[in-house]
Amino acid sequence: MIEQSGDSLRVTVPMVIANAGALLEAGRSFLQAARSGDTVFDLAAVQEVDSSALTVVFAWLRTARERGATLRIVNPPASMTSLASLYSVSDFLPLA
Repeated sequence: MIEQSGDSLRVTVPMVIANAGALLEAGRSFLQAARSGDTVFDLAAVQEVDSSALTVVFAWLRTARERGATLRIVNPPASMTSLASLYSVSDFLPLA
């Protein structure tokens, strides 16, 4: 689901409603265990997203901020950036 890969966390499953709860908790677990600083989520392996992906990313962002950390998203799928644009939240996505 989420694998640690060097300095980043690699999401390996579709970011869709069926996986949203598990992705949310897995990401929060990594963020809570991490030292404060920069956490990078690499979405290069994500082949499918729906609007729940944005909800998960924003929840991870909230968790990171609560811990005094920063979060960055790299390699977001085009469908995620399209959804963010559609919902007018692109400026809030922590894209690297």
